[in-house]
Amino acid sequence: MPVGTAGTIKGLNTRELEKEVESQMLLANTYHLFLRPGMDVLEESGGLHRFINWKRPILTDSGGYQVFSLSANRKLTREGAFFQSHIDGSKHTFTPENVVDIQRTIGADIMMAFDECTPYPCEYSYAKESMHLTHHWLERGIKRYKQTTPFYGHNQYLFPIVQGSVYKDLRQASARFISETDQAGYAIGGLSVGEPAHMMYDMVEVVNEILPESRPRYLMGVGTPVNILEAIDRGVDMFDCVIPTRNGRNGMLYTREGMINIKNLQWKNDFSPLEENGASYVDRYFSRAYLRHLTISKEITAAQIATLHNLSFYMWLVKEARAQIQNHTFHSWKKEMIEKLNRRL
Repeated sequence: MPVGTAGTIKGLNTRELEKEVESQMLLANTYHLFLRPGMDVLEESGGLHRFINWKRPILTDSGGYQVFSLSANRKLTREGAFFQSHIDGSKHTFTPENVVDIQRTIGADIMMAFDECTPYPCEYSYAKESMHLTHHWLERGIKRYKQTTPFYGHNQYLFPIVQGSVYKDLRQASARFISETDQAGYAIGGLSVGEPAHMMYDMVEVVNEILPESRPRYLMGVGTPVNILEAIDRGVDMFDCVIPTRNGRNGMLYTREGMINIKNLQWKNDFSPLEENGASYVDRYFSRAYLRHLTISKEITAAQIATLHNLSFYMWLVKEARAQIQNHTFHSWKKEMIEKLNRRL
């Protein structure tokens, strides 16, 4: 899922996202949309789908990660999270109940339960207390979810989030707890927050031994192309990450043969396509030399082209992974791809 925090992918419009990237789902963020444009605007417009003219599914992060990142301007209690807006300093409260209400108003097809995202590293005692707080909030959120109905005539599903930092027993306990809630899908949170990659993979394995295979399993905020292939190998179905868009805007391109830092001098006179037989039309239309020129010149078009390229590559990667799984050739293909994806061209 491309990350459209405020209802948009930086540098792209929804037509490009649908027609060129062929994205199946967009991620937006409850915290940011709550603050701006605000729930009154979204409700009057008929929900986020109509507001941004996007007819495919939307998943909204509950805001737990954003509240986590506002550590200097927030306070957590069993009741909820009290925080100050990063925009104007105004004070607000998120509870498990009103976060469900807000996401109902946004109109998200998949809503995330409110949780606390623990930092890395953190003490075992803190991770345990935080996990129990997340579970307490989940019970209240599910109750509110069952008491309310969608605003705009389409189904809305609530995904609980597994927490527990990098502690195996906590992850197991959290996975069992949320599995028993019998929701449409489940998320794995609190990873990709600074821990070594091998720890993240270990925790994914631990959790996915417990989460039901018959429901979607969503690894939040991950990751690089290599991270995604490793997580798919461990049973993950859904991903979101800012890496393809943010890195693209900064000149880092992902290709089937490795990574390209388009700012490097070696591309100044390279008039070959961004990627031979690439995943999007930009690979056929524009040369490496041209994109380097745009990037060095700080032209807005550079961010647009790079974003479109990287998102198209990511979509190709997961579609190809699915095809390889169906052909029973995933593991050999993955090994070959990871060797290429780790290269810097």
